[in-house]
Amino acid sequence: MAAWLMLAVAEHKRAGDRYDDDPSTHYSWDDRVPNHAAVQVGDAIVLRDRDTLLGASIIESIEIGIGRKEIHSCPFCGKAGAAPRKRELPKYKCWKCKAVFTEPETEAVDVTTYRTQHATGWVDLHGMMTVREMNRLCEKPKSQLSLRRLRWDYFRAAIETGQNPIPLRVLTNTRELLAGGHRTATIRARIGQPVFRKILLETFGETCAFTGPAPAQALEAAHLYSYAANGEHHKGGGLLLRRDLHRLFDLGLIAVDPRTKTLDISAELAPYPDYVQLHGALLAVTIAADHEKWLSKHWNMHRSAVQPASMGGTLDEDW
Repeated sequence: MAAWLMLAVAEHKRAGDRYDDDPSTHYSWDDRVPNHAAVQVGDAIVLRDRDTLLGASIIESIEIGIGRKEIHSCPFCGKAGAAPRKRELPKYKCWKCKAVFTEPETEAVDVTTYRTQHATGWVDLHGMMTVREMNRLCEKPKSQLSLRRLRWDYFRAAIETGQNPIPLRVLTNTRELLAGGHRTATIRARIGQPVFRKILLETFGETCAFTGPAPAQALEAAHLYSYAANGEHHKGGGLLLRRDLHRLFDLGLIAVDPRTKTLDISAELAPYPDYVQLHGALLAVTIAADHEKWLSKHWNMHRSAVQPASMGGTLDEDW
């Protein structure tokens, strides 16, 4: 699997305007960045800040647009490496020649913009690797580029066998969902999402449909169908779920048996007792016929014969 190590949320990330980056959902760059056009849907994206690893996911989509940005260059060497400092004076420093100065040279240029969406498979890995450790896993360890090719097999092995190992199978599942076409679980900008969530809170109260009462801050409005393919908020098409359960539901690792209204947990979650104990549990809320319809579609999509077995499937002997 192709993989990229990308620098996010850093003052000198690029010589120009800041980008609207949220590591867990999206990442932006433009055509002035080396490797700008090489990143593809289905590639793994691994994000870091100046000091440590942040997390990893699979790129679900890349939005390409046109924009205009200001390029700040060094008045001494002319290179586009000028960035503001937080405390020191003079305010600006060139990260190329190390000169310091009060104001940079500024030029407005047209750029092609790129923005990933990668929320579905996001795995929080904050602090699990230092920048030096990650650099060693890149194809070019000494490179200083913001977008660098990462040796995925090496990175995955390091995360899954480290002192506090975290399995990254969810990323492989996400990539397979994307490759399946009709099973793509990508997330696009959701118009009216706050209103949709408000309606669910009024209907169900502060209750996770899978586990019961929970703080409103921990609950997300989960669509029971592929919003990315449908683009609409349907009646009976949503429930409130904790964020972790929402993602697992989107990936089909948790499903609801429409006949019994009980949770069905994928065998891939066997190493996690907190999820295993949910298998067979009744929904914590009362649902309507519309909810049942959408849950049936989700069940048929993720519990067909070609899908991984669940606790209720052929792997019972492994539990």
